[in-house]
Amino acid sequence: MSKSPMPLYVGDLSALACNLRSQLQESESVPGHVEMLNLLVKAGGFRNYQHFKAQYDARRGLDLPEQEYAEINYKLVKRIVRLFNDEGYLTHWPKKYSERVICLWVMWSRISAKKTYTECEISELLEQQHLFEDHALLRRLLVDHQLMTRTADGREYRRVEVRPPAEAVEAFKHIRG
Repeated sequence: MSKSPMPLYVGDLSALACNLRSQLQESESVPGHVEMLNLLVKAGGFRNYQHFKAQYDARRGLDLPEQEYAEINYKLVKRIVRLFNDEGYLTHWPKKYSERVICLWVMWSRISAKKTYTECEISELLEQQHLFEDHALLRRLLVDHQLMTRTADGREYRRVEVRPPAEAVEAFKHIRG
């Protein structure tokens, strides 16, 4: 058996559970490793493990982008979305660190990539994104969290191109900006 990860995505978890449960009830003993793999992929809609692996290999052979369904903390996303008003302004600075980080990602998403900003320009841009009037805090935290770089003298700022966490990407979809 291959040790390389082959993710199994299921559209309906309830149907998977029902199907898997009925297959387990029909078996006479506790299934072994290979039998369990077959039960799982059958419950997920494939004929057997070989069919699943062939589909997986074919998808990789076509160089299609990997399906990435990172677990998203939707409760956190909901709390983040509530921090922004209907116009997309951050109404107040959150107390929880996890919420602060995602708010910084939202600010990061509104900064143009590959553009160099002066301190005045980045301050003005950040001032237009929130209602609590502390653009210096946001500017400093964006640098501290390595979402932006600045020169030693603080004259030039640039956005750092990194992949945002799944919660931030989900928040981007719900916050006007």
